[in-house]
Amino acid sequence: MIALTIGFAGPALSFDPDAGVDEKSGPRVLFQFGFSAYKKGQKDDAVEAYRHAAEQGHPGARWALANMYAAGDGVVEDDYEAFKIYDRIAREGIEPGSSDTGYFVNALVQLASYYRRGIPDSPVTADPAQARQLYFQAASVFGIPEAQYQLGSMMLAGEGGRTDLRQAKKWLNRARKSGHPGAGALFGDTIFQEGHTVRGLAYMTVALERAAIGDRGWIREIQEQAFSIADEADRRTAIALAEDMLAKGKN
Repeated sequence: MIALTIGFAGPALSFDPDAGVDEKSGPRVLFQFGFSAYKKGQKDDAVEAYRHAAEQGHPGARWALANMYAAGDGVVEDDYEAFKIYDRIAREGIEPGSSDTGYFVNALVQLASYYRRGIPDSPVTADPAQARQLYFQAASVFGIPEAQYQLGSMMLAGEGGRTDLRQAKKWLNRARKSGHPGAGALFGDTIFQEGHTVRGLAYMTVALERAAIGDRGWIREIQEQAFSIADEADRRTAIALAEDMLAKGKN
């Protein structure tokens, strides 16, 4: 992975003297101050506190700062800066059972996303094979549903490596069982095309009901396409099955 040297230049903000916190405070204190400032909407103070904590090696501060750069939240959006910080977190690794595991795994998933598409006007070019490897690590070692979903979709499309329908279905189904609507929709569509009409339609219907607004468009499209092909009896049975799954909280 690309190396990172964190060097945050610029004038330090003056922290609230009543808080007893300044740029020389320890990383945990700075991180907690930054978190509190962020919740209050004081994002300039949050960024500055996170930067000082990150310089002292606090992984949570690095992660929070990377997220802010990725989203343009309190700072100018800068995907390459976010990438470098996520990369630093990932390269330093974690000890088994560490309380910092969440930061590490999130960094893996974010890096995979950047490698999958690349970052314009930066040294990070699209590298689907690297993305697939990172998703595999997050999916297999840590069981992250989003990573399982992305890995399954890449395997299904032959993106970043050979097409592997069996493995793609395995990862999509694992993510679906964890409640990932996108995985449920894609898994349902895949088995529908294999001839498992009722269950495939039901999974897509459940996924559409539970999906976030941003995902409903593509899920509705494949669901409606499948329903237009199925016969009336299968449609009715699938709807009844989906309603039962939703009522019982099943995926």
